[in-house]
Amino acid sequence: MKEGIHPKYEATSVKCGCGNSFDTRTVRGGEMKVDICNACHPFYTGKLKFVDTAGRIDKFQKKFAAGTYGSLKSKSKKK
Repeated sequence: MKEGIHPKYEATSVKCGCGNSFDTRTVRGGEMKVDICNACHPFYTGKLKFVDTAGRIDKFQKKFAAGTYGSLKSKSKKK
């Protein structure tokens, strides 16, 4: 392998929104902040958890709660 062409790995501290933190090594260095990690991700924990980004779940529920959305209306057949 050639010398001097590979990036340097630096120690990095990763902090999650759930409060979990761990150290790893990356080429980025410094500190990383993540929204979800392996300690709180539903795939790894087996618990159902909605990850709401910018209120999308609330927006979806409000949209379909009124029952006025076009796809929900029954279409009458014309003969």
